[in-house]
Amino acid sequence: MPAPTNRFKAALAEGRTLTGLWLALANAYTAEICAGAGYDWLLVDGEHAPNHIQSLVAQLQVLEGGPSAAIVRPPVGETWMIKQLLDIGAQTLLIPMVESGAQAQTLVKAVRYPPHGVRGIGAALARASDFNRVTDYLVTADAEICLLLQVESRAGVAAIDDICAVDGVDGVFVGPADLAADLGFLGRPGAPEVVAAVEGAIARIRANGKPAGVLTSDPALAQRYHAAGATFIAIGTDVGLLAGAAARQLKDFPFPA
Repeated sequence: MPAPTNRFKAALAEGRTLTGLWLALANAYTAEICAGAGYDWLLVDGEHAPNHIQSLVAQLQVLEGGPSAAIVRPPVGETWMIKQLLDIGAQTLLIPMVESGAQAQTLVKAVRYPPHGVRGIGAALARASDFNRVTDYLVTADAEICLLLQVESRAGVAAIDDICAVDGVDGVFVGPADLAADLGFLGRPGAPEVVAAVEGAIARIRANGKPAGVLTSDPALAQRYHAAGATFIAIGTDVGLLAGAAARQLKDFPFPA
């Protein structure tokens, strides 16, 4: 029995437009609610959300078998951390703050078993192999891992060609918020200079033959980035949806003083 098919990786390779949502509430219950909305993918954030390995497992469990593919973002691209995420069943990872081809090569090795990589052999204990019930997991797992690398600084954008040249990189994601800060537009990801930089980065990623992704809750920017070539696009966050809906609800029900 082989490792489960990674349907997100397959859809990404086909060039389909895939719409996603960021999950940062660090809660399996809210992840399950969002999964029912029908997004193509949901990103469980371990970088800026208060997640730990147990909460990540719980969210992967409720997303499994649903309509939305799960992506996990660790806080950093450390080999030991990636090993844990793969063992708990994450098949698609988004690694933040990638800034060189050498870093990309290290990350590719982290998601592959020897002799092609350095992933530790612990599948017999892991949820990823259904606790050793997936008998061919070790020899089939590498092909189903989807590695997405996030460029979100001037150094990362400058290194796009080198990053895309690394075999085993399945897609490159542009992070407008951090890129805006690095360009001198802190808190202004919609500034014209930032938008131009994001569009340029997307075009270079696509010119290198890799799928490009981006996050924006601005519908107009989402359309612009899609027109520039982005095919996996996150259009908001669960935190933003809840905060916005809570404020609107209060505003829509005014009572006399």
